[in-house]
Amino acid sequence: MADITIYQKPTCTTCRQAVQLLKESGKPFEAVNYYEQAFTASTLKAVLKKAGLSPKDVLRTKEDIYKELGLTKKTMSDDELIALMVKHPDLIQRPLVVKGDRAMLARPAEDVKKLL
Repeated sequence: MADITIYQKPTCTTCRQAVQLLKESGKPFEAVNYYEQAFTASTLKAVLKKAGLSPKDVLRTKEDIYKELGLTKKTMSDDELIALMVKHPDLIQRPLVVKGDRAMLARPAEDVKKLL
Protein backbone atom coordinates (compact mmCIF):
# COMPACT_ATOMS: atom_id res chain seq x y z
CA MET A 1 0.00 0.00 0.00
CA ALA A 2 1.25 3.46 -0.88
CA ASP A 3 2.11 5.73 2.03
CA ILE A 4 2.38 8.77 -0.24
CA THR A 5 -0.56 10.34 -2.07
CA ILE A 6 -0.18 13.07 -4.64
CA TYR A 7 -3.26 15.09 -5.53
CA GLN A 8 -2.58 16.36 -9.01
CA LYS A 9 -3.78 17.30 -12.48
CA PRO A 10 -2.04 15.12 -15.09
CA THR A 11 -1.75 17.95 -17.62
CA CYS A 12 0.04 20.23 -15.13
CA THR A 13 3.78 20.47 -15.75
CA THR A 14 4.65 20.82 -12.07
CA CYS A 15 2.46 17.80 -11.24
CA ARG A 16 4.12 15.70 -13.93
CA GLN A 17 7.55 16.66 -12.58
CA ALA A 18 6.54 15.76 -9.02
CA VAL A 19 5.10 12.40 -10.16
CA GLN A 20 8.35 11.69 -12.02
CA LEU A 21 10.39 12.45 -8.89
CA LEU A 22 8.19 10.09 -6.89
CA LYS A 23 8.64 7.36 -9.52
CA GLU A 24 12.41 7.85 -9.43
CA SER A 25 12.40 7.57 -5.63
CA GLY A 26 11.16 3.98 -5.92
CA LYS A 27 8.70 4.56 -3.09
CA PRO A 28 5.11 3.45 -3.67
CA PHE A 29 2.63 6.26 -4.14
CA GLU A 30 -0.91 6.87 -5.25
CA ALA A 31 -1.61 9.58 -7.81
CA VAL A 32 -5.09 11.08 -7.51
CA ASN A 33 -6.41 13.23 -10.32
CA TYR A 34 -8.62 15.50 -8.23
CA TYR A 35 -10.54 16.55 -11.33
CA GLU A 36 -11.80 12.96 -11.70
CA GLN A 37 -11.84 12.03 -8.00
CA ALA A 38 -12.98 15.32 -6.54
CA PHE A 39 -11.88 16.47 -3.11
CA THR A 40 -14.49 16.44 -0.40
CA ALA A 41 -14.46 19.40 1.93
CA SER A 42 -13.27 17.21 4.80
CA THR A 43 -10.42 15.66 2.77
CA LEU A 44 -9.21 19.03 1.52
CA LYS A 45 -9.36 20.48 5.05
CA ALA A 46 -7.39 17.51 6.40
CA VAL A 47 -4.69 17.85 3.73
CA LEU A 48 -4.34 21.58 4.37
CA LYS A 49 -4.18 21.03 8.13
CA LYS A 50 -1.38 18.46 7.73
CA ALA A 51 0.48 20.95 5.53
CA GLY A 52 -0.06 23.84 7.92
CA LEU A 53 -1.70 25.80 5.11
CA SER A 54 -4.88 27.84 4.96
CA PRO A 55 -7.24 27.77 1.97
CA LYS A 56 -5.92 31.21 1.01
CA ASP A 57 -2.39 29.75 0.84
CA VAL A 58 -3.40 27.36 -1.95
CA LEU A 59 -5.83 29.58 -3.82
CA ARG A 60 -5.00 29.97 -7.51
CA THR A 61 -5.63 33.67 -8.05
CA LYS A 62 -4.64 33.76 -11.73
CA GLU A 63 -7.38 31.40 -12.89
CA ASP A 64 -10.33 32.76 -14.88
CA ILE A 65 -12.78 31.24 -12.40
CA TYR A 66 -11.18 33.28 -9.60
CA LYS A 67 -11.95 36.47 -11.51
CA GLU A 68 -15.39 35.26 -12.67
CA LEU A 69 -16.43 34.58 -9.08
CA GLY A 70 -15.22 38.05 -8.06
CA LEU A 71 -12.98 36.64 -5.35
CA THR A 72 -10.63 39.62 -5.52
CA LYS A 73 -13.39 41.75 -4.01
CA LYS A 74 -14.80 39.28 -1.48
CA THR A 75 -13.82 38.40 2.04
CA MET A 76 -14.65 34.75 2.65
CA SER A 77 -14.29 32.34 5.54
CA ASP A 78 -12.05 29.30 5.24
CA ASP A 79 -15.12 27.05 4.99
CA GLU A 80 -16.56 29.17 2.18
CA LEU A 81 -13.25 29.01 0.29
CA ILE A 82 -13.04 25.24 0.80
CA ALA A 83 -16.57 24.85 -0.59
CA LEU A 84 -15.63 26.88 -3.68
CA MET A 85 -12.41 24.89 -4.17
CA VAL A 86 -14.34 21.61 -4.01
CA LYS A 87 -16.83 22.94 -6.57
CA HIS A 88 -14.13 24.54 -8.76
CA PRO A 89 -10.89 22.49 -8.56
CA ASP A 90 -9.08 25.01 -10.79
CA LEU A 91 -8.92 27.19 -7.67
CA ILE A 92 -6.54 24.75 -5.93
CA GLN A 93 -2.76 25.08 -6.23
CA ARG A 94 -1.12 21.78 -7.11
CA PRO A 95 0.30 19.30 -6.53
CA LEU A 96 -0.59 18.57 -2.92
CA VAL A 97 1.41 15.65 -1.54
CA VAL A 98 0.58 13.72 1.64
CA LYS A 99 2.76 11.29 3.55
CA GLY A 100 1.39 10.10 6.87
CA ASP A 101 0.69 13.07 9.11
CA ARG A 102 2.63 15.48 6.88
CA ALA A 103 1.61 17.21 3.68
CA MET A 104 2.90 19.94 1.42
CA LEU A 105 2.24 22.00 -1.65
CA ALA A 106 5.04 20.74 -3.92
CA ARG A 107 5.84 23.97 -5.71
CA PRO A 108 8.45 23.73 -7.07
CA ALA A 109 8.15 20.03 -7.79
CA GLU A 110 11.57 19.31 -6.22
CA ASP A 111 10.04 20.15 -2.83
CA VAL A 112 8.42 16.70 -2.89
CA LYS A 113 11.85 15.27 -1.99
CA LYS A 114 11.42 16.76 1.50
CA LEU A 115 8.73 14.14 2.18
CA LEU A 116 10.77 11.17 0.93
